[in-house]
Amino acid sequence: MSRFRGVLAALVAVTLFAGLVTAVVPATPSTPAASAAPARADAVRALLDRRARAVLDRDEPAFTADLDPLADAGFRQRQRDLFRNLASVPVAEWEYLAPGRSETDLAELDLPAADEAWAPDVRLSYRLRGVDVEPSSQDMAYLFTRRDGRWYLNSDTALEPLGKRTWRGPWDFAPSHVLAGAGGFVLSHPGGEVLAARVLAELDGAVTAVTEVWGQAWARQVAVLIPASPAEMVALVGPGFATGAIAGVAVADRVDQATHTARGQRVVLNPDSAGALSPLALRVLLRHEITHVAARGETVDGAPMWVLEGFADYVGYRRSDVPPPKAAPLLAARVRQSLPDTLPSDADFRGAGMELAYQEAWSLNLYLASTLGEPGLVALYRRLARVRASEVDGVLLETTGGDGAALVRGWREFLRRSFP
Repeated sequence: MSRFRGVLAALVAVTLFAGLVTAVVPATPSTPAASAAPARADAVRALLDRRARAVLDRDEPAFTADLDPLADAGFRQRQRDLFRNLASVPVAEWEYLAPGRSETDLAELDLPAADEAWAPDVRLSYRLRGVDVEPSSQDMAYLFTRRDGRWYLNSDTALEPLGKRTWRGPWDFAPSHVLAGAGGFVLSHPGGEVLAARVLAELDGAVTAVTEVWGQAWARQVAVLIPASPAEMVALVGPGFATGAIAGVAVADRVDQATHTARGQRVVLNPDSAGALSPLALRVLLRHEITHVAARGETVDGAPMWVLEGFADYVGYRRSDVPPPKAAPLLAARVRQSLPDTLPSDADFRGAGMELAYQEAWSLNLYLASTLGEPGLVALYRRLARVRASEVDGVLLETTGGDGAALVRGWREFLRRSFP
């Protein structure tokens, strides 16, 4: 989630985790005997394989050949649009994972007239060239129908009354335009060309700036998405973060803490908020979010927000020549009244006081860099980003020789010097 710092902006990253969608078999007279289930699964698997190959081969007739001819006309058109919208997207892998055995009763649904209806668990596994080291997978809530011995794809919305939803990518909403550079690419839609060009102009430098601090051990290529509508923003980042005040969000589909890797990482920008930023503000924003992308595999849920967001802001503002009072005007005003006596809590990063919390967190990381050196700050981040609040004092004692109270005392002196 993003917020603005005066004329500058930086964001809170959020990791989105996709759940598994289970399959459905109607308990109706049309349900086949158990002996027919393998044939049904084989037929649907072959259908999905044909559609996946069609995406990679850019073969629209093959992609649409297995759509139910009696399916809703709007669904059929959306499928054609989806295929065309993918034309310029750098898809390296596209596969529909085979149906499994999980089943959910479809008796509550108003099913289409057909010899049989089936909704197995299906996941789209895809990888974007350059930015994805490993493929990401997403739930596809598909309903299949059998007519005259042949299986078809009938709908991707029919299961919504059961709480099953099909994942939507940018290509589900509008034609996709891609601008590529050494640091990744920017995907936008008609109307987003100006912001996309601005982002591309900053992208390579942002990746380089993050790598200078974090090191080489990350993909060093980023996909930046610019949605065309609020509905697309919600689909890409979730309703809790898709608000008009948010300039952007760094998201990931899954994080594997054992291997320190993340899949499906994207930076999603709000075109209205991000488009209104000054050049410097946009630069800070991108560097902040790309820091989250680089560090995602080293970060656990529940790590202190002042560590995560303050470090990302530190990288965002690094070498910007913005003096602390201008970078953190609310903190400057606070220091003139009284110095903080505690570290900002996670709760401080929500609600009306979150702007001050971000500024405090940034200044904390700036202070740590001044005492530990930048390599020391990075090493401390790697430790603190993998622990919860209750473990912070122990890590601080090991790395700095003092606990949280000692950190606050040193920080207060730093604030006195930095915010005269």
